[in-house]
Amino acid sequence: MSRTVTLFTGQWADLPLAKLLPLVKKMGYEGVELCCWGDHFEVDRALAEPDYVKKKWALLSKHGLTCQAISTHLVGQAVCDLIDERHQPILPPDVWGDGKPEGVRQRAAEKVKATARAARTFFNAKPGRKGGDDFPAVVNGFTGSSIWHALYAFPPTNQAYINRGFADFAKRWLPILDVFEKENVNFALEVHPTEIAFDIASARRALEAVNNHPRFGFNYDPSHLGYQGVNYVKFIREFSRRIFHAHMKDAWWGHGDGSVGVFGGHTDFTDARRYWDFRSLGHGDINFEEIIVALNDIGYRGPLSVEWEDGRMDRIHGATESCAFVRKLDFTPNQAAFDAAFARK
Repeated sequence: MSRTVTLFTGQWADLPLAKLLPLVKKMGYEGVELCCWGDHFEVDRALAEPDYVKKKWALLSKHGLTCQAISTHLVGQAVCDLIDERHQPILPPDVWGDGKPEGVRQRAAEKVKATARAARTFFNAKPGRKGGDDFPAVVNGFTGSSIWHALYAFPPTNQAYINRGFADFAKRWLPILDVFEKENVNFALEVHPTEIAFDIASARRALEAVNNHPRFGFNYDPSHLGYQGVNYVKFIREFSRRIFHAHMKDAWWGHGDGSVGVFGGHTDFTDARRYWDFRSLGHGDINFEEIIVALNDIGYRGPLSVEWEDGRMDRIHGATESCAFVRKLDFTPNQAAFDAAFARK
């Protein structure tokens, strides 16, 4: 049985969920990864209103769709970040508050804890779920980072400075992860520039910082690794027990006119000068067949969630095409050795 192909709704939050879901079904998807912004999944309502999650499942079921993860990227970003005016538009008013940085960080942490509780409530209400089936739920997201600005290490940055950044991450996230443990929910960091982990080395360091907490793992997304020069297939094998969720997202690199490098040159996405950009699945440089093989090898059976981003393409056309691309590419692992039939009886 192949994996469920879902659509991450984060880039579609301008559409009310009731209008988006029939479109998702029409584009060929089996489910969604619900973002915690717009009206797609409202954490406070999920905890305060007894029938909120039941109504959400009823809406999904109406369109023949399921959900296997929710995502709190925007609020999670504020837990460790050096807060500035860019954060206000992406945060709920109750998290932004007066905008004073430490208060924002603390309120964001409390909201992520609430998201773990809301996820447990939501997945407990899944239709057809058996009472004893206390499976881990998954919340994807970002962590933010207090040391991302020190990426280039100038002014000179020593390891003591970097260690303080990872210590800050641990101080803020360990209490959050303990709530995830209590609620039987896994937190999956999307390894990504601006996060505490943005490649293999920093991902390993992040795990060590939180003492390999059982609830801390990764939402695998190759698009953020490839253009950096990170071996995105090695990432799967390196963290085989920590891949809690997987995004299907493409990117290309080595393009542009040579005037913009990997750091982006302060240009906008789709600027023709750029070295790299996100692309609709199958139009970039990510080798998805190698990814599927590696995911099969580690026994990953979770969803393949399309995170669609391509500023040069109509999103309905692109997301429809991407769903078909993933369906064609995904295959069920073999259950027996291919040469078993050659053996003598």
